Amino acid sequence: MAADHTHIRPWRSIERRKSRKIRVGNVEVGGDAPITVQSMTNTLTSDAAATLEQIRQLEEAGADIVRVSCPDTDSTAAFKTIARESRVPLVADIHFHYKRGIEAAQAGAACLRINPGNIGSADRVRDVIQAARDHGCSMRIGVNAGSLERELLEKYGEPCPDAMVESALNHARILQDHDFHEFKISVKASDPFMTVAAYHQLAERIDCPLHLGVTEAGALRTGTVKSSIGIGSMLWAGIGDTIRVSLAADPVEEIKVGFDILKSLGLRHRGVNIIACPSCARQGFNVIKTVEALEERLAHISQPMSLSIIGCVVNGPGEALMTDLGFTGGGAGSGMIYMAGKPDHKQSNDGMIEHIVELVEKRAAELKAAQDAEAIAAE
Repeated sequence: MAADHTHIRPWRSIERRKSRKIRVGNVEVGGDAPITVQSMTNTLTSDAAATLEQIRQLEEAGADIVRVSCPDTDSTAAFKTIARESRVPLVADIHFHYKRGIEAAQAGAACLRINPGNIGSADRVRDVIQAARDHGCSMRIGVNAGSLERELLEKYGEPCPDAMVESALNHARILQDHDFHEFKISVKASDPFMTVAAYHQLAERIDCPLHLGVTEAGALRTGTVKSSIGIGSMLWAGIGDTIRVSLAADPVEEIKVGFDILKSLGLRHRGVNIIACPSCARQGFNVIKTVEALEERLAHISQPMSLSIIGCVVNGPGEALMTDLGFTGGGAGSGMIYMAGKPDHKQSNDGMIEHIVELVEKRAAELKAAQDAEAIAAE
């Protein structure tokens, strides 16, 4: 059972910028690799157990890569245990103390994130590069508008896209001069206009993968909106190889929003994409409460699938035509279940949620079985 959504719609295609490919542990970033979704732990890194538990939650939500801050020696000491037990590759976030970068590389980091504005002299950056090379780490040059080098602020007068791009290219040149090319770059600001302008400039100046984000975007709702506008517009233009949505919220929410942005643009699909009407007086059941319940009940599904939940027959059949599963409200306390875009059977409103969950879980099991069979055949 699946709706036929395989035909190409040229009006919704996105041509991705051609970037070279690097690796973050066993995850490819750039080139033709899928756009990866990242988040960052907010536990004390020195508490290895708590940090590993949060990494597990992020992995369960779909995180491809997780960043962990390493501000002190206690953190890099615990990082060795964390990196050994984590099932997703870890990026060690380094600020101010270049020795933490060297220690994190030795402890098993898959990538080192450095902020050129505060890591120190070129000699110190060189030492971090050597540690990355010795231990098979890639690197991310992380430029933030809020921590630009003093000389660039003096030159430009204030943080701006030109200053951010100049900072990024200056530090990329240091890596390249040391024959180190396993790096990606981010140029983030809390202002989405500045962020987008900087990334567009950078995308034309260098071929490395780009890590997208609007930094310090805000709380869950406002940060989601700001990130969706900024990150979404760049992805729509074909820019971006990995993303992190920065929210003052549970890091798991960052992963959810990240995948929702990618799903909305047709760039990556994970889990159940619920299409729902906002509801009105025509609704044959409580759409809002139903969708809330289904989102919670189906959060564990990772196989990509589309589900339409529409309150009445005005738009319900048309939306169901384009989804794998659908339910359209009708009259007399029941509605119609659609399978692969076609009406299949009636279902009472009372048992609707349980029935839909059962259908989705069955479909997910079928998809997983097919994926497993393909993997076995490919071996």
